[in-house]
Amino acid sequence: MSPKGRSVKRTTIILDEEEREYIDSLIEKGREPGIKPLISKMLDVYRSMRIYDWKYPGEYYIGISRVAFLNVEFLDTLLKYIPEEKWREVGRKIGEITKVSLEASIDIETAKRERWAEVFKRLRVQGFGDFYIKNKFVIIRTPLINNPEVWCGFLESLLGVSLEVRTLTPPLVFEITS
Repeated sequence: MSPKGRSVKRTTIILDEEEREYIDSLIEKGREPGIKPLISKMLDVYRSMRIYDWKYPGEYYIGISRVAFLNVEFLDTLLKYIPEEKWREVGRKIGEITKVSLEASIDIETAKRERWAEVFKRLRVQGFGDFYIKNKFVIIRTPLINNPEVWCGFLESLLGVSLEVRTLTPPLVFEITS
């Protein structure tokens, strides 16, 4: 049956007072446009991450990978103990791991440019940042970490391209050179 031929089903969700106040505050502050778009976004994140086996709080398994939520300060501290000349290499190793995970878990060939929108959506959902392609540039708004050399290595191995760093502070801009 076509989407237009199906009847719309209404669903009622009963929220606790604290939950409703929180949602209302997000809407009032302009962080969310409304309750329906917020719930749709939540379901999209749930589907995108394939959160079928949560081990609450803060971790789940997807395919071959265990994923946990970390804060930016934790990652920045780790990077401080890695010599500067190794940052791009570290990024490449992380990119390789991410590539294997995406290819094995959700069947995305990350080196195919026509699949990059899916790759970037996945990275956004996992909290890496907001990724965009503009002509021959990859742009990262709100990156999880602010180190362009790590990102450059990460994206090079994940996407199978060569990049040049064009900005040193967010939004990070990388030019695709091959």
